[in-house]
Amino acid sequence: MAGQASRGEVVRRTRQRRCDLRILNAIRQIIRAVDIDSRKLAVQHHVTGPQLMCLMAVVENGSITSTDVARRVHLDSSTLVGVLDRLEKKGLIRRERSHEDRRQVHLTATETGRRLAAKTPFPMQHALGEKLKSISASEREEIARCMERLVSLIGADKLDGGPMLEITSVARAIK
Repeated sequence: MAGQASRGEVVRRTRQRRCDLRILNAIRQIIRAVDIDSRKLAVQHHVTGPQLMCLMAVVENGSITSTDVARRVHLDSSTLVGVLDRLEKKGLIRRERSHEDRRQVHLTATETGRRLAAKTPFPMQHALGEKLKSISASEREEIARCMERLVSLIGADKLDGGPMLEITSVARAIK
């Protein structure tokens, strides 16, 4: 019968759709966990996940422009402005206009901001770090490879080539 899929083909497509849905559901669960973790940060430390990441970028670099923060933490400039406004209002960062180029504004962390960055856990870092310790190095490598492949498949690797924060750099900058 031309045009009709064989029973084997129907079964294969059904399995593929179920697997695709499992992947999408896993992504949704990860996004939800990140959102819940950000809410916990807000309650416990009075800072959200995006605010903490921006603060850590400022602490790590000493003095940095908002453009560089946006690149490092993968936020667009319109979102970043609100985050920086809230950090400044909380007394965690200072904005200072460049003396050489008045168009540039440099961000620096206040002492309060540096202390907060030092004591506040990176979003999901502790829980994930502890769980990853319980699996083998080869399994961690496989998870990393699969996550990087997933990022590539959905095109997220094309969003911004900026580096992500390195926690050890932040810790060194705070000391």
